[in-house]
Amino acid sequence: MMNIEMIRAARARLDGHVRRTPLLNSPSLDAVAGRRVWVKAECLQHTGSFKLRGGWSAISAMEPALRARGVIAFSSGNHAQGVALAAARHGAPAVIIMPDDAPRAKIDATRALGAEVVLYDRARDDRDAICARISADRDLTLIRPFDDAWVIAGQATCGLEIAEQARDEGITRADVLVCCGGGGFSSGVALALEAEAPGLRVRPVEPEEFDDMARSLRSGVIERNERLSGSLCDAIITPQPGAMTFPILSRLAGPGMVVTEDQALHAMALAFSGLKLVAEPGGAVALAAALFHGDEIEGDDVIVTISGGNVDATVFRTALERFGG
Repeated sequence: MMNIEMIRAARARLDGHVRRTPLLNSPSLDAVAGRRVWVKAECLQHTGSFKLRGGWSAISAMEPALRARGVIAFSSGNHAQGVALAAARHGAPAVIIMPDDAPRAKIDATRALGAEVVLYDRARDDRDAICARISADRDLTLIRPFDDAWVIAGQATCGLEIAEQARDEGITRADVLVCCGGGGFSSGVALALEAEAPGLRVRPVEPEEFDDMARSLRSGVIERNERLSGSLCDAIITPQPGAMTFPILSRLAGPGMVVTEDQALHAMALAFSGLKLVAEPGGAVALAAALFHGDEIEGDDVIVTISGGNVDATVFRTALERFGG
């Protein structure tokens, strides 16, 4: 069972190994949103995303003998890099199963961190079968991207920081918009806020046509995406909400929010011009929701995560050229 003690224990293990990322504000973003926008800049985390938190939490919690045999993970890139770095720092071998259409920068970065990368075709190959075969052959431990208690606990450490930073700014009530794929980040943050800042409410944010969490929260049952690829927001595309994460968000989260790819690209350009932050499309959806869906938000303040900054140069250039930088 997930609880605040697990989250605090994860924070103790992460201390000195992950960054306490800043909570930033920009008058130019406030002007667009019509309220104060506070940006939790996880794009400044080691490996360029929040995923190191969960990867480090899970690997550091393993028994040493089990960890030494190695770990395996599947990811389009950010979880891959988080697990790869955490494994390398713990002296553990890592195999990462990645789709062959993942951004080249993420594939290359994962290999550079010392992991073995195995590519597959999203449309034709069975990722889970590939992972199960390699895991069994090599006796590796699977680190799931979101449906893992220690991964969720690690992501939740970001929520502890948000609670403290919001308190420092005098923010006691606000929506906290969190970029959402399978829900590990948003459910972890929601659990942390429940304990430390109950006036702050998580709102998961997803890209249009891949809004399985928003639809599931509306219907009360887990719903699946019709497509599993074809979005610039590759970092947060998952088949459906997690079996662990959905009940947490059903209990604690407000309604999900959905943005278009163009809105995500526009948010990337505004984050760069207003805060000099580099965001990837999937990492910018929460900011896009704050900037362009303000009628769905209440209050004078909104807190958003920029969950990742691992973007190919061509995509970043497109955002700046289309929407100005």
